[in-house]
Amino acid sequence: MGEQLKFTILGALTVTMDGRRIAIGGARQRSILSLLLLNPGRIVSVDTLVETVWNGRPPATARTQVAICIAALRKRFKSEGCDTEVIVTAHPGYLFALENHYVDAVEFEQLTARAQEAVREHRTADAAQWYEEALALWRGPALAGVAGTLVEDETERLEELRLATFDAHVAVKLELGHHRDLLPDLLSVVRDHPLRERARGALMLAQYRVGRRAEAMETFREGREQFVRSLGLEPGPELQRLHDAILRDDPALAAPAAAPASPAEERGTPSELPAGVPDFGGRTAQLAELDGLLHDQGEPGPLAAGLITGSPGVGKTGLAVHWAHRVADRFPDGLLFADMRGHDETHGPATAEAVLGWFLRSLGVAEADVPDDIHQRIALYRSLLADRRVLIVLDDVRTFDQIQALIPGSSRSCVLVTSRGQVEALMVRHGAVRIDLDALSRQESTALLARLIGEERVSAAGPDAERLVELCDRLPLTVRIAAAKLAAKPHWPVGHLVSRLDNERLRLDELSSGESPVRSGFELAYRNLPWQAAVLYQRLGLLDAPDFASWVGAALLDEHTDTAERLMERLVDAHLLHTAGFDATGQPRYRFRGLSRLFAREVAQRDGDDAELREALGRAFRCWLTIADHARRQESGHGSPPLRASVLRRLIDPALLDKLTASPSDWLAAERPALISVIDQATLCGMDGLGRDLTATLMGPWVSSRCG
Repeated sequence: MGEQLKFTILGALTVTMDGRRIAIGGARQRSILSLLLLNPGRIVSVDTLVETVWNGRPPATARTQVAICIAALRKRFKSEGCDTEVIVTAHPGYLFALENHYVDAVEFEQLTARAQEAVREHRTADAAQWYEEALALWRGPALAGVAGTLVEDETERLEELRLATFDAHVAVKLELGHHRDLLPDLLSVVRDHPLRERARGALMLAQYRVGRRAEAMETFREGREQFVRSLGLEPGPELQRLHDAILRDDPALAAPAAAPASPAEERGTPSELPAGVPDFGGRTAQLAELDGLLHDQGEPGPLAAGLITGSPGVGKTGLAVHWAHRVADRFPDGLLFADMRGHDETHGPATAEAVLGWFLRSLGVAEADVPDDIHQRIALYRSLLADRRVLIVLDDVRTFDQIQALIPGSSRSCVLVTSRGQVEALMVRHGAVRIDLDALSRQESTALLARLIGEERVSAAGPDAERLVELCDRLPLTVRIAAAKLAAKPHWPVGHLVSRLDNERLRLDELSSGESPVRSGFELAYRNLPWQAAVLYQRLGLLDAPDFASWVGAALLDEHTDTAERLMERLVDAHLLHTAGFDATGQPRYRFRGLSRLFAREVAQRDGDDAELREALGRAFRCWLTIADHARRQESGHGSPPLRASVLRRLIDPALLDKLTASPSDWLAAERPALISVIDQATLCGMDGLGRDLTATLMGPWVSSRCG
């Protein structure tokens, strides 16, 4: 008898045998196999399979092609050493032979049925355990990336079943009195599914039972706003009754008097990490740097601290959480996590006082024993961590002051911080290892796309897949947004989405739909700029040049070069501008990513003055012309006369001019792409004289007499 095959569909479709992954062929094979796995032991007709694969528009050869796909699947399984029947022919179609193989969705339903039976028999602890095992089988959205209307209908059913199972699991855990353990998961589910009243009610009850009455009221208020705004309805009667009961401190809401404490409450060992990012990949060098924090923490020494910085969407939180899960066993005394909400405009940043209260309760301190005074909270917190090895992840930190009180005194613990800012004090005071996240490489971002929508679809797309990730700036967030669009539109070729994103006027709209925070992330960073840096950002965004130096910014602002460089560095710190190395004179070069440039142009049109913007561009273009003219004359000899000019040159500090053109040929060669873009842009802007003079300068003095 051959080995048993293991099929997992509660997440991306995978097939393994003895831990070895088996690749499944094209999209049609995956759709057919998925529909059979969704109906284990039941006949699926050929007509149904045809409907799934071609969405009601089958070719004349559809039935034959289904038979070919079935034969290819059987051959694949047999070649891997499986000699038992997997797919059985049964009129009028095929069925998956469940008795010989494993399907995670089947185990999920068996575990939930066992848990429901335990509930009926009042074996609450057993029910909680089986519900927990069932939910642990999920690795992400069911059959992510598999196309077909019937498959998608079934995956929606499975997702609803998962949420119903979560609700049932919460109910038995509340009955056991484990309300504190439930808070992180309930917060996550309510955030993702704000209109699920049962989950919101459970969160309110859990918050009330741990002494957070005000938070329970806020949870109801936020839910009511969502219901009214989205549905035009008030919350249901159950939720309103719970709200009223909390207001009057109804004794019936109290936790069961004899409820056994959960293991986490008994040991004071929290495990608060959110779920890791599905299909995480790449970042090998950064993970190795983080591994360097795991020194021998048994000996006294400096606190291990890490700081992950980068622009919105670059994957800071994903990296931090992935690494934290990977090294969780190195921190036996607990895993603490806090979203510091450094850039949350709705609720505002989290305070150290509030987070300390949360952490103390997580570490086993009774609600009544949590001090009101923040200094007493800090002292108790540090005392509790003195002999413990705990990993503390502080996500989305705005300033060091926000987290200073959360840094333990113990060298056995480790603090990992993510921030859009620099948080220099964390490095200065605690020697934090800083990891600056940049965009993924082209290979990494294309591999991420393949993991999300399937290798076959990416391979079939060819160069379109690479173009797509470039249009997404190779950021994990935007690649995932694009992948989600493609997963929701299985009939779209990758090239169709590329054509939509190629339209610069629509790209930010395409990548900022729904709750995607692409544009809002740029908007928040822009609004926090000093006014002069904001003006410079607008004007730089109008340039078509691939990169530029600080003297370009000085021309745009009509300011000194030092001032422009300081402001451009401020834009770098805000992740709105990026460095592009240094030129031969030691001048730093700067560049935009595509999405940031598009946003800069949006705000220039929205907030800028057309006349001032045009004047600023003219100054920058004349600056390029002046330096290029000087470099050309330096190249041909100091006595050479200037080219006949139709445009007045811009006055530039002679020392800077000489420094830039000390090696005129090198400067002209390095600046050539920018100069060509300036020629084109000046012509498009109606500055024909500038375009002609720059063309003459680039082509050499011999054409000067022909330029006027």
